[in-house]
Amino acid sequence: MNTQPLLDIRDLGVEFDTADGTVQAVTGVSLKVMAGECVAIVGESGSGKSQLFLACLGLLAANGRAVGSARLVGEELVGRTERELCALRGTRVAMVFQDPMSTLTPHLRIGRQLTELLTDRGLLGAAEARQRAVAALHSVGIPDPESRLDQYPHELSGGQRQRVAIAMALIAGPELLIADEPTTALDVTVQAQVLGVLHAAREKGLAIVMITHDLGVVAGIADRVAVMYAGRIVETADAAELFEAPAHPYTAALLASVPRLSGSQPERLVNIEGQPPRPYEKVPGCPFAPRCPSARDLCRATEPALHDGGNRSVACHAPLPQGWVR
Repeated sequence: MNTQPLLDIRDLGVEFDTADGTVQAVTGVSLKVMAGECVAIVGESGSGKSQLFLACLGLLAANGRAVGSARLVGEELVGRTERELCALRGTRVAMVFQDPMSTLTPHLRIGRQLTELLTDRGLLGAAEARQRAVAALHSVGIPDPESRLDQYPHELSGGQRQRVAIAMALIAGPELLIADEPTTALDVTVQAQVLGVLHAAREKGLAIVMITHDLGVVAGIADRVAVMYAGRIVETADAAELFEAPAHPYTAALLASVPRLSGSQPERLVNIEGQPPRPYEKVPGCPFAPRCPSARDLCRATEPALHDGGNRSVACHAPLPQGWVR
């Protein structure tokens, strides 16, 4: 059995140069993704989820830079040239971006955008690539896929554009798919269909990193979950274990804020008081301490390290007890 991670991120940081100085968007993140595994990355907006993986693929903004290491089957990604990274993108690693309205090139037909990777890199001829494109659109639930190839992005709805983007990401059979909020623009029926496509791809060995706010999606597809806060990972655990008994107070607060359909009477949703620190703020101690109801003096003075406990890791001076249930 191969125990080498497909993606091995070690002590990765992301910095941006701004008029107000250097902004630290991601700090010292380490994470492993195995072949065929689905790892969900969750956390509030601005926690660094997307920037972490944009850094792995060399897609940061011009004022950004990555430090640390990210290896794809042992091959270092950080510091590679644009030409070298371009050869990996789409074929070995693919990404579904967050905004379906800006993912597709507006002046190119859908067919051209789907087949470009296959034909320009010599993977398939034009006729075979078109057949592959039709099959890819059909797999994500696009009706009448043959005629859609001749349409432009503006002729499709937002949900259809997102499904086209997912089809584009899967068309060359990558080893790893990074999906940034892939089901946000979809209704629940199509969402279930797309998740079914991803499940089927996983059965063929595809590894998935799912960046999402939707904990329902996480529960349905993820093997493991990494929770990010203020540019750091604060907890990782098997999905079932994390949902049953979160160890970090922030993870517990996220789960408590999810609406519930069960129960004898409706309850007011729990909200997390306060705001996360701004990226340019240097907060002493634990970044979550100002919002944590169980914070101690130690929490406000010393930042906790991410302690590896086997199947679970947590960065907290006062983790919730084992067996704690919401």
